[in-house]
Amino acid sequence: MFKQTDGVFSEGVQEDSEGGERRKLPKLKIPAQFRRNRKEKKPDQTAEDALDCVEEHKEEQLEQISRRLIIREEQLFTQDCPCEQDEDQLHKDLEALLLQIWMAVHNSFTSPSSPGELEVLRSAVASIQQQEVQDRRWMGCVNVRVPCWRPQKCLSNHNVLLQNMVQSRMKIAAEDDWSGTDGPSSPVKNEVLRMGKCLKKDLLTVVRAVMDCYPPHMDILNVYAGLYHQSFSARLTELAAPGLDVDDCSYVLLWVNHRYPYEILKHEELDGKVKVACLGSLLLTEDLNRLEEQYLTYKEDKVKLWLSTVLEKEEQSWMKGNKPEILSDYFFSPLAVDVIQIIQGSLTEFSCVIRDQSKAERITVHLENFLSSYKMRLEEFVKGNHRNVLPVIKAHLVCEEQLSEYISGQTGRLSEQQRQRCLDTLSALRDCGHKCFTCPIQAQVKSLLHVIHQDVALKYVNRMMKARMKNREQEVAGAQRMIEDAQNISDFFTERGCTEASWLREMLFSIAEMLRLQDPGSVQLEMVSLVRTFPDLSNAHVLALLSLKPGLSAAHVRAIRRSVEDNRRSDGSANHSPPFFSKVKVKWISNKMNQMGLKS
Repeated sequence: MFKQTDGVFSEGVQEDSEGGERRKLPKLKIPAQFRRNRKEKKPDQTAEDALDCVEEHKEEQLEQISRRLIIREEQLFTQDCPCEQDEDQLHKDLEALLLQIWMAVHNSFTSPSSPGELEVLRSAVASIQQQEVQDRRWMGCVNVRVPCWRPQKCLSNHNVLLQNMVQSRMKIAAEDDWSGTDGPSSPVKNEVLRMGKCLKKDLLTVVRAVMDCYPPHMDILNVYAGLYHQSFSARLTELAAPGLDVDDCSYVLLWVNHRYPYEILKHEELDGKVKVACLGSLLLTEDLNRLEEQYLTYKEDKVKLWLSTVLEKEEQSWMKGNKPEILSDYFFSPLAVDVIQIIQGSLTEFSCVIRDQSKAERITVHLENFLSSYKMRLEEFVKGNHRNVLPVIKAHLVCEEQLSEYISGQTGRLSEQQRQRCLDTLSALRDCGHKCFTCPIQAQVKSLLHVIHQDVALKYVNRMMKARMKNREQEVAGAQRMIEDAQNISDFFTERGCTEASWLREMLFSIAEMLRLQDPGSVQLEMVSLVRTFPDLSNAHVLALLSLKPGLSAAHVRAIRRSVEDNRRSDGSANHSPPFFSKVKVKWISNKMNQMGLKS
């Protein structure tokens, strides 16, 4: 909106108010536009002469001087025959006043905490407003002689002065060399940092001191904020040109997307006062997208490389037969700590550099891929039966726990689907490790389960034989319940690795079928099949089973028993199931049958 060539400064040298450092600061000179239409003076009538005139009234406030000059102007130009010498002197006095005003504005950041300087600035601002009113007064006059110096356009010139001040201060800050050993690692970073610090310091100076010297309607804080934004934005746009080093690229993005909008504009003293929405971004969308894509592409490759290197280094240690180090009496591997640091550091930097946080998946997808490779390589190592497998597994079970805890807490960084996939992979890795310790005793555990399975079946048959069926409906219902129970018992032990005892389920199914059948001949066939499969099914057991069917007569029972005995296997080497019924105690039923006269 203002041209750089309209400046009112030349460079000079002044001592920095904070550090004593010699820095370039703008030196005020009289603007050419303030001398337009002025009658030529004698050589000895210089700006210094005008300043001497004002110096005579140094105890007088600038606004009082301004008011007095306006009164003189009114009196002079309402005369019929004004004195040319008085007109020339008034013009000279007005130029001296304006010079003092611009000096006061120019010194806004020189010693802003000085009460005297602030009072001078406040008075200078009041004078500007007075001169603006006088400009409008003369613009409304017609057919009268108007002073050649009107309109002064003090407010417009004030804004030009502010623009040049801001540009000069930002330029000086950008060109300063960083002398500290812990400073930025590149010239670009140094320039961005210095400009950013200057911007923040000056805006805080405005809000703490300068703002109170201006009337609210001038909104001086946002005037300065807009000027500093323009200056910072212009230089960052130049720096963000294609070819920018990726390290410098990430630093520029850090300032554009985080430090400037959050650490400066959202500073507790500026938040809510600066019209952030009116400022916009420091870089155009096209430039921002290009820089962010450059950063993300580079970061993806780096994270992938770092994770791959960590895993390869760990695997090489396994394959060499090395045991993990011992820390506090436990085997320990640094793999999980290294991975967490890589991912967490990358995500922390990402959150400050990239606007769209959903793009973090381009980083976290490499964690997911790493975990899959980690699990696969550990499984392959376990299959190799290496001598150091148990110490390695112990260390990596700790790694699994550390990684699971970290991933479980990353609800905001990982999508729910991605987080669950990572946890599933770690769960499989944990199972692989546990198997290394359980495999040597798995066979013994299965033999134990088989014994328990038989014991459960024995208790079930014992309880079943003591049941009393009163009618056909109870027999059918009992048979159906027995089939369901047999299937549930079988499923329970099968799911736990006990698959050799399927014959127990078939035995229970056969007894259930005998209960379901009502025809004596069919019952007889089922009992014959059962005794041929289980030769240890004694006569007492046959009686106990037949006692569950109250619908059979004594004659039917005797016939079935004879058929069973006639068809019982005599060859002990024939195919049959392991002993079972010999463990079922049925003396009580045998005695009962004798009492009933059923024993032949």
